[in-house]
Amino acid sequence: MEEIAKLLPDFEKIGENFTFLKSLLSSETSGDPALKATDSTTGVAHDTSDKQYKKQGLLGELILIQQQIQRHEEEVRRAAAANSAHSPPQDPAPNPNPSTHTRKSSDKEKVDQLQEELLRTQLKYQRMLERLEKENKELRKVVLQRDDKGIHQRKAKKSLIDLYSEVLDILSDYDANYNTQDHLPRVVVVGDQSAGKTSVLEMIAQARIFPRGSGEMMTRSPVKVTLSEGPHHVAMFKDSGREFDLTKEEDLAALRHEIELRMRKSVKEGQTVSSETISLSVKGPGIQRMVLVDLPGVISTVTTGMASDTKETIFSISKAYMQNPNAIILCIQDGSVDAERSIVTDLVSQMDPQGKRTIFVLTKVDLAEKNLASPSRIQQIVEGKLFPMKALGYFAVVTGKGSPGESIDAIKDYEEDFFQNSRLLRDGMLKAHQVTTKNLSLAVSDCFWKMVRESVEQQADVFKASRFNLETEWKNNYPRLRELDRNELFEKAKNEILDEVISLSQVTPQLWESILQKKLWERVSTHVIENIYLPAAQTIDSGTFNTTVDIKLKQWTDKQLPHKALEVAWETLQEEFARFMAEYKGKDQDDIFDKLKEAVKDESIKRHKWNERAMDSLRVIQHNALEDRSITDKPQWDAAIQFMEETLQSRLKDTESVIRDMVGPDWKQRWLNWMNRTPDQHIRNETKNELDRLLKLHDDHTAYLANDEVTTVRKNLEGRGVEVDPVLIKDTWHQLYRRHFLQKALTHCNLCKRGFYYYQRHFVDSELECNDVVLFWRIQRMLVITANTLRQQLTNTEVRRLEKNVKEVLDDFGEDMEKKTQLITGRRVQLAEDLKKVREIQEKLEAFIEALHKEK
Repeated sequence: MEEIAKLLPDFEKIGENFTFLKSLLSSETSGDPALKATDSTTGVAHDTSDKQYKKQGLLGELILIQQQIQRHEEEVRRAAAANSAHSPPQDPAPNPNPSTHTRKSSDKEKVDQLQEELLRTQLKYQRMLERLEKENKELRKVVLQRDDKGIHQRKAKKSLIDLYSEVLDILSDYDANYNTQDHLPRVVVVGDQSAGKTSVLEMIAQARIFPRGSGEMMTRSPVKVTLSEGPHHVAMFKDSGREFDLTKEEDLAALRHEIELRMRKSVKEGQTVSSETISLSVKGPGIQRMVLVDLPGVISTVTTGMASDTKETIFSISKAYMQNPNAIILCIQDGSVDAERSIVTDLVSQMDPQGKRTIFVLTKVDLAEKNLASPSRIQQIVEGKLFPMKALGYFAVVTGKGSPGESIDAIKDYEEDFFQNSRLLRDGMLKAHQVTTKNLSLAVSDCFWKMVRESVEQQADVFKASRFNLETEWKNNYPRLRELDRNELFEKAKNEILDEVISLSQVTPQLWESILQKKLWERVSTHVIENIYLPAAQTIDSGTFNTTVDIKLKQWTDKQLPHKALEVAWETLQEEFARFMAEYKGKDQDDIFDKLKEAVKDESIKRHKWNERAMDSLRVIQHNALEDRSITDKPQWDAAIQFMEETLQSRLKDTESVIRDMVGPDWKQRWLNWMNRTPDQHIRNETKNELDRLLKLHDDHTAYLANDEVTTVRKNLEGRGVEVDPVLIKDTWHQLYRRHFLQKALTHCNLCKRGFYYYQRHFVDSELECNDVVLFWRIQRMLVITANTLRQQLTNTEVRRLEKNVKEVLDDFGEDMEKKTQLITGRRVQLAEDLKKVREIQEKLEAFIEALHKEK
């Protein structure tokens, strides 16, 4: 603390001296009449002020030199004026007087001598100024480092520029999502491709932070760079905690690579450039505080490999940033090419015709001086006389020799050496304050903060009004609801969905087994009746019946039954899950979640894979269940009789419905309902009547008609004038025989109700055989055991796995903002999102304005 206290007084003095020096410099550049007095006045003033300034040490000497520069400039102007007065403007005949010629030579020599002396004094002034700045920079660095180490033990506060940058980041997201537009200042860097735009930015940031390429497009999306002063030279992305040390080459390479990756990632497929902004902050000793946005270079022609709309896209991105009335446009022009080839100057003059917020920068001045036959063109450019555009200020810079491996310090040295030896400065074509990226950086920073102070409060008022309008709309439309944005609504929906999934574990085992048993029988009943029971029932004796049943059951168990059972279990789980979701929907459910819940349900079911290893064990269980034929008691026998009776009655009902559809309405329906039979139904009805007579004559007829029987039926129908196809006869017979068989089976089932006693004696000495009842008991027992096995797998494994899948889906959706935007929609959501953003922006702006006033 004591060491810091010793440093601080000097530091404050230096700050005061710099303020005084800055006022002198601004007076010089603006042409203050007070500094352009006559020789007699300045002579008296110098005699009295020399002694005063020498007492002030280095800074006083610096001010003395600055005044000497002003005197030398005045002497050069007077000498040049006197020289022009001695030589008449037009003299057709040569002057023979040698004394006049000698006087002209001596005047010219005097002017040259004064100019050289002026240049030497300017260089001495510049060196002393740099020395003073270097001392100031070192002192600031020491103070910042000690403060950074926590000597003061106070809570770290965000810098002014960081607060402002946060506001711009929030506004950038807000603009992208809600199509609004902010008018807060930022420095927009525009230029033709390969004009040295990125190099200028790197010189201001004092680090080679951007990816480079020889002639190819490297800046593919806007890059917002927040520059601020700090003890260490570091860079960081707004969405990352990693700090890149800009003093280490490996970190610089990693930063360049990361910027390039982010640019390529932001560019959509089939495009060349993107409007998505990459946000980066750079801190370091002596860096001027400001926010710059580097835009893709303007191109005149779309080359191979570029999207066809690249030129128009770059123009629209550039215009979007430049049309902000408070944006400072840093227009970069390549000095090494013909000025007539520039595209960006026309674009800038369209957006800022009065030049009230444009700063013009001419790059590669070293190449320009070397290549141009007339250096006066450079003077015309930096005086704003060559381009049809106006600007606040004009600067000439050199950003290196074109080698990507050059360090910032090497480029600085090269730039200073060039301008010290350049005839552009020596001949007065360029002024000292118009050259070097250092002077440019100071000018841009001053202009930026001036614009910020002038406009930020007005922007805060705009957002305050917007907030009031949004809050009023919410109160009028949703007075009883909390303002939940999309993320908060998603979290609420997530909890509801997880509650609904947990409810699956509350389903009772009895309900699971009842549902599974019913659905499984619905799935397999047709196969059991058509492929097992009916074919076996056509056999002659009980031995053949049992053999046929055993073979067909074994084949069914090996190939189809386990698959069908797992399908039923999986469908049951899905239906129960959907049922619970629907039931919750009625309990004060917010319909804003409907799309989200449906998507979560579908995606969870899609991801869920049933454990196939259970199939093998299920096959063994089902096979053992079907092998068992031992009915132990009368209730089991009665249950089998009831199961068989219900199944046969259901099949008989279906068969009679099919027959009714085939033959059409009977006489009662025709009379009461005014219905008629179609010609096809009439033929079917006649065929049915003929076949019914055949069945009455042969009650024990087999399942299939013989060919001679088909011919007989056909002949009988033709005798009554009905033409019938043999296929139609067989088709009608199939349904009639099926009905006849089921009616007989039901009669037999009634007889078997008292057959349990005979079953226990294995039907010995009994005319009653009930093997079909035993078959239905085996099927019924298999259904019960299968349902029990599937229920255990559901409750012990699959419900938990489904719950896990739902959680994973919700986590994935939670990380996907685009997905949430698609699934949680409506004016209510958008209004809450707008309110949240506007409040955040207003609060940040107010905090920034408060800090800005304190700094003033």
